[in-house]
Amino acid sequence: MQTRITVILADDHAMVRGALAKLIMAEPDIQVVGEAESADGAVALAIEHEPAVVILDIDMPGRTAFDAARVIRSRAPKTAIVFLSAFTHDRYIEAALASGASAYITKGEPIETVLSAVRIAARGGTHFSAQIRDRIILDVTGPRLMANFSTRTDTLTPRELEVLAHLARGLSKKEIADVMTLSVGTVNNHAANLMAKLGIHDRVELARFAIREGIVEA
Repeated sequence: MQTRITVILADDHAMVRGALAKLIMAEPDIQVVGEAESADGAVALAIEHEPAVVILDIDMPGRTAFDAARVIRSRAPKTAIVFLSAFTHDRYIEAALASGASAYITKGEPIETVLSAVRIAARGGTHFSAQIRDRIILDVTGPRLMANFSTRTDTLTPRELEVLAHLARGLSKKEIADVMTLSVGTVNNHAANLMAKLGIHDRVELARFAIREGIVEA
């Protein structure tokens, strides 16, 4: 009997998560072994179950999906990461690739595409939606973004981008420190650096900037 592909599904929208889980479970070769409503929950379940694949929505509460992917790949190296998101900004694609993603699928794709991505990722392959694939290069070093389009966010380090996303969601610096497993002082330094680089020193304006740049959802 063929071993079923085990999957953890993480999305903060319960209806979306439930509908997707139902469609996946209808497949004879795939089994959803856990569902999470946050990136932190996905990390905990992945460490517990060590599934073949974790499907991650990009915009969820708590730590970023990219940070979660890095932790999962570190703690469960045989687990493949599939990002499923409405976001197609270059910075997200680049962050997903940097975190070791095996697939990046847009939410407008049919369920057959998602299932195909899960199966390919479980076999150690890569799969990207057409509009993502058109902007990346696949070579012997792995997938990478074809071109970088310069914006103010390009001056930010991955950690600064992560702090910006949390600030835009309204988290306090203490909460950010807890989520990112950093000291409050380090978070303060990241916040000061990103504000200086962006030339924005007001949290409301930071939130507006993050939404406008597609770093967080409105």
